[in-house]
Amino acid sequence: MSRVDKDSLGEIKVPIDAYYGAFTARAIKQYKVTGQKAHINLINSYVMIKRSAAIANVSLKILDQRIGNAIVSSCDEILDGKFLDQFLVDSINSGAGTAFNMNTNEVIANRALEIIGDKKGNYEKINPNDHVNMSQSSNDTFPTAMNMSVLINMKETVKSLAILIKSLKKKGQEFSTIIKIGRTHLMDAIPVTLGSEFDEHAYALEQAKEQMEIAMKKLEFIGIGGTAVGTGANTPKGYKEMVVNELSKISGLNLKNSLNLYYSLQSKFDIANCSSSLRNLAIELTKLANDIRLMACGPVAGFSEIMVPAVHAGSSIMPGKVNPSLAECMNMICFQIIGNDVAVAMSAQAGQFELNVMLPGMLKSILDSTDMLINFMPIFARNLVEGITANEEKISQIIGRSPILITLLNPYIGYLKSAEIYKEAMKTGINIKELVLSKKLMSEEELENALSVKNILGSQ
Repeated sequence: MSRVDKDSLGEIKVPIDAYYGAFTARAIKQYKVTGQKAHINLINSYVMIKRSAAIANVSLKILDQRIGNAIVSSCDEILDGKFLDQFLVDSINSGAGTAFNMNTNEVIANRALEIIGDKKGNYEKINPNDHVNMSQSSNDTFPTAMNMSVLINMKETVKSLAILIKSLKKKGQEFSTIIKIGRTHLMDAIPVTLGSEFDEHAYALEQAKEQMEIAMKKLEFIGIGGTAVGTGANTPKGYKEMVVNELSKISGLNLKNSLNLYYSLQSKFDIANCSSSLRNLAIELTKLANDIRLMACGPVAGFSEIMVPAVHAGSSIMPGKVNPSLAECMNMICFQIIGNDVAVAMSAQAGQFELNVMLPGMLKSILDSTDMLINFMPIFARNLVEGITANEEKISQIIGRSPILITLLNPYIGYLKSAEIYKEAMKTGINIKELVLSKKLMSEEELENALSVKNILGSQ
């Protein structure tokens, strides 16, 4: 069964029970791209915008109150989780997200028609363009919904990141007294503590978190009210301030009117900056995952300084094998995020004149990146980081026979003499202590002091 809907291109058949209309029916035939529908946070953000716009338009006496109330009620039902199956436009769709804006307008309009006791498709009573889209354009609503949905996801990402930081700090404290060999250029270097390595990762992620929060502040400035090109054409005086006030109340976000509406429609600097903060986080997470994988490699033929918990069997053919599978998964997530940032960067520079039309692709990239981080960072923290144990016996063996300890004797016997001792230790396998004592270069007391934990850690 179908009904006939009509838009500016003419008539088209639509399933009789559908809440979407002609524009959506045309769009879903064209945009077969990812097979993924709109993100729930985009749907909710967009519906909040429509709801807030209706309230403002009624208050400013340009929209009939009965129609406005029906639109608000329709929006409230969608925000309660109803009719979500009617948002069918692919996540990557028309430039500037016009197709998704109209999908939203049509669903709200048709449900509002039912609320006032009329039939779906009777757009003379409540029209997707004239009423639901009143005082709006895809060009200001999609950038606004974009900022809102990214903000919602970023807030959850920051929460997940805080869980991982806490786990790393806990390990830093747990391993604070375990002295291990440091490495530079992947070669032996002056000793550090195992705890200091985990502390560094926690600190680096805190820096990434700080930059994410700075980027989020910029997204609070939204361009709603700019309509098509930033001039605010077809909006009554006071509209944009009223809409932002309503949006802030219903979303719980600290939204503000854009300081330059043209900027909000044309430039995607703030979105690109947010994406780059996620990329930089991914870079640090990759370093963390790689360090864990290296420290755990073995257990016989590698470093084997730490042991990672088994989350599942490591091999379908090698019994008992334990792999750093969650660290490997983190690597893959980070590579995706870095690739998504490239897509965002290319899209941000692809705007022309008064509008950047690459919005749906940019938004999908950032929401995909944040979704992966929201979902996986707590698992990575709980099931990998918190289950790491130190292989203190192996760490002690390595540091006990490492010639690099000679570096700590430089102040006593000089660089050149230390270099000679290093070479001899490497050639003969005799440890540093024995060589230095046998050559009477230092007393046993001096040697013990030079190689003490206090001296190894220096000013730390």
